[in-house]
This record gives sequence, structure tokens and C-alpha cells, in this order.
Amino acid sequence: MDIFSFTRTSFDYIIHYVPVHHQRMRLRFMRHTLFQTYPPRHIDLPIKERIRAHYDAIAPRRHIFRSRHRYYHRSLERYFKFFIPVHSTILDVGCGDGWLLHVLNPDRGVGIDCSPSMIEIARARYGSGLQNLEFHTADIECIHFNETFDVIIMSDVINNLVDIQTALDNIRSACTEQTRIIINYHSILWEPLLKAGERLSIKMPQPHSNWLSSSDIRAFLTLSDFELVRYERKLLAPIYIPVLSAILNKWIAALPLFNRLALSHFLIARCRPAAAKKQYSVSIVIPCLDEKENIRPAVSRLPRFGSSQEVIFVDGGSTDGTREEIRTVAAENPAVTIQSLVQPGTGKGDAVRWGFTNATGDILMILDADLTVPPEDLSRFYTALAAGKADFINGSRLVYPMEKQAMRFLNILGNAFFSWIFSWILNQKIKDTLCGAKALFKKDYEGIARQRSYFGDFDPFGDFDLLFGAAKLNLKILEVPIRYRERTYGVTHIHRIRHGLLLLRMSLIALRKFKG
Repeated sequence: MDIFSFTRTSFDYIIHYVPVHHQRMRLRFMRHTLFQTYPPRHIDLPIKERIRAHYDAIAPRRHIFRSRHRYYHRSLERYFKFFIPVHSTILDVGCGDGWLLHVLNPDRGVGIDCSPSMIEIARARYGSGLQNLEFHTADIECIHFNETFDVIIMSDVINNLVDIQTALDNIRSACTEQTRIIINYHSILWEPLLKAGERLSIKMPQPHSNWLSSSDIRAFLTLSDFELVRYERKLLAPIYIPVLSAILNKWIAALPLFNRLALSHFLIARCRPAAAKKQYSVSIVIPCLDEKENIRPAVSRLPRFGSSQEVIFVDGGSTDGTREEIRTVAAENPAVTIQSLVQPGTGKGDAVRWGFTNATGDILMILDADLTVPPEDLSRFYTALAAGKADFINGSRLVYPMEKQAMRFLNILGNAFFSWIFSWILNQKIKDTLCGAKALFKKDYEGIARQRSYFGDFDPFGDFDLLFGAAKLNLKILEVPIRYRERTYGVTHIHRIRHGLLLLRMSLIALRKFKG
């Protein structure tokens, strides 16, 4: 029997009865293992024993209840697959009989549960070696991990924890700054219906659970040094009713007010980052089309930040001498690394993608060549990213007063409308969807590029490709206000009617993908 295959007696002994003065010896013994156990502190052991006994008793019938409610569990499967990038490593806390970890099919999956009977069934069904899955009997309130994961799932488990803060404190030991914690629980508004289902034996019985609201869980996350990335409510109809279930869950449940009545709530969090200790190299991509007179100021006004900088101009077929001006400015500034590229396709989005493909910096930035966003403000983008305040920085032109001709009134109204739409769809506040200035880590952009096929190549601007991808990867998005200036050279390439209709189309794509 391997070191994790605890019997009921040995497991209880390890987590409850090993004296504190023997912990040092035991920790040396378990240093090479996945996790280390320690005696519970300030935890009501009789309550924990009742919870464990409850799930031991229900374990042989767990699959029966799941088969009765296939629609609900398939919906959960679909939601988790949307939230979790492919090829992730996953820790499933409170994994039960291992079904969820099995259907998610991670590159490496570890499930833990306090019920030895549940773990025994999980190992028998899914621990055969066909998948990279392993299952261990363990109590999240009494262990520390020696391994980290990309994603940590707590599905329908937080309501049964005796000490939520201790559990979340312990989960931090399995986190890096990139780890995402996904907490799924049911709304307390559904509690009477769910209890009635248990009494009628049509729903799996649950032990007496905590009464938690989203604000309660957010408070626990804050106490354990996590911060919320996004919050979703899903599923108005947890049982299958032909046609009606699809309408209620895909469309009605996405609407404001109705959304508050949904059964399943998902909170996605990340570790609150430590103070910045590292300097990052930076690549600044500047798409340009007939912007000759803006090339020199774009370089001269750019402040120095990061361990190193490279400026990448991506030309879209200029006829005013822009390309020649880039070569001249590069020759005059040998201390600045300047690349001049010609984009292979058309549109700003194609130029941004080509620039990012050729960039070498740790952090990637976009600066519009019209300089309506001041180059000087990019230092603020860098500072926010390097300090770990967000994973994705989006500029916002709609905070400070603009120069008189910087943006037409109809454009301001359109931006405000799409701001509201996209904030609702993405469940992250986006005040200015079309500001050209953005910044993110290259590793996160590579993740966005890998999943681009999920949304399709539909965005000629590049803004929505990045915003959708960042939201899909559960990146924390932060807006940095900038003062928007008038264009001093050249003409705008924005067409209000044609591009407005294109934005509506992209909104519908996002609505279907995120709220469906």
C-alpha cells in the first residue's frame, strides 16, 4: 500500500492524534509527498466526523443520484470546461467519487476528499492509469501541499467546511500567482427546494451546511489573501425540460435580475500578489498606417521603464513615407531597440498579432501611432502589471476630460453603450472597450493565442480578441485612466456605421460564448 492509501484508522490518527511535539519528525518523513498533514486546531471534531460518516454512507449511491440528474451535472461539466484552459493541472478539493476530475481530463489531476469510501470508489473507477489522475484521503482543513497547480476546484464543498478560513489558508500552499481557484456553490434562495428534493429522495442528501452568500465568501477570500477575478451565476432550470431548459439557461439566466435567481454560483479568485521584486523587459508594438509625422515623437516621448525596451513598428502599407521615417529614426537612436515590420495581412488586429509574434519582451504593450494616447502614460501600465495589481491592463479614455476634437459625441455614446454590454458579458468592469493602449504578459498572450479558435478570427481591431481571450483565461483586468488627446497628424481610420455594426456582431459572439 502506498503512502497515500490511508486506512480509516490511520488517517484519523494522523490528522487528529499525532502530538504536536512529534510533528517535526512526521514532516521530515512526508517531505517528499504531495501534502503534509497536521493536527486540527480549533475545529469541532464531532462535526467533522459526522460529515465524513455521511459521505462514507452515501458513496456507493453517488453515481445513482448523478445519473438521475444528468442534465445538471453535464451543465456543470460544460461550465468548468469553459473556465479551465486545456492542458491544465488541477487539484479537486472535495472530489467525491472523482467524476468531475475524470470528465475534465487534465494533464495532471489530483483529487482529495475526507471520505475514505469516496476515495476508494474514485480510485477503482478512474485511478487505473488511463488518465493522469490520483486520489487521496485528506482533509483540506488539516494539510499543507508540497506541489502547486494551475487550477484548484472547490465544487459544492465550501458549504460543508467546518473552518472555511483555515481551508483557504491551506489552499494557498498549492498556489502560484498564476493559479486560479474556482468555487462553485448553490444559492441559498434554492435551499428550500433542494431540501424538499432530499426528503423525496430525488436529490443526494447533504449534511447540514453553512449559509453563505457571495459577500460571505468574498470576505473569506480576502481574509486568506485571495482576490476575486470574476463572479458568474448560472442555471435557472437544473432539470431537463425540452426547449424550455435551453431558453431559460442560455438566454434568460444571462439577463440582469433573472440572473440573481440562478442556482449555481461560480467565484474565480487568484492569490493576492506580493510586492513587485522583479524588473521585466518590455515590447511596445505600434501599428501604423500613414503616420510619418508621429514616428519621431512616439520614440522621443516614450519614457524608460522595465529592464529593457524594444519598440516594434508594424506598417500596414503606408504611402506617406512612414516606413522610411522609421528607418531614419532607428538610425538616429542606436541606444533604442527599434524593429520595423510590414504586416502580412490587413487591419490593426493583424498588425498587433504580427508585432506580438515577433516581440521578445516579458510584457507586451500596444500604443496607437496617432499618439492620442500619450506615450508617457505607458509607464503606469508597466507599474500596475509589474506590481501584480492585474494580469491585463486596458486604457480608459472615459474618465478624464478629453480635448475638444479627440472623440466625437456619437463615438462617446457608442463607447458607453459597448462598455455596459461588455462589462455585463465578461463579468469584469470594462469602461472603454476600444482604447488602443493595452498591456499584458507575453505568457498570457500566448495562452490567448492558443485558444483563439474558440472565438474565431473575427476582430479586425485586435481589442476584442485580447479582451475576450483575457476573460476566458480568467485574467484579472484593470483599467488605467489616460487623458485622450487630439490627433495632430493624419486621419482616423474608424468608420462609425460600418465598425459600429461590426461591434454589435462581436457583442453577439461574446454573448453566445460567455452566457450560453
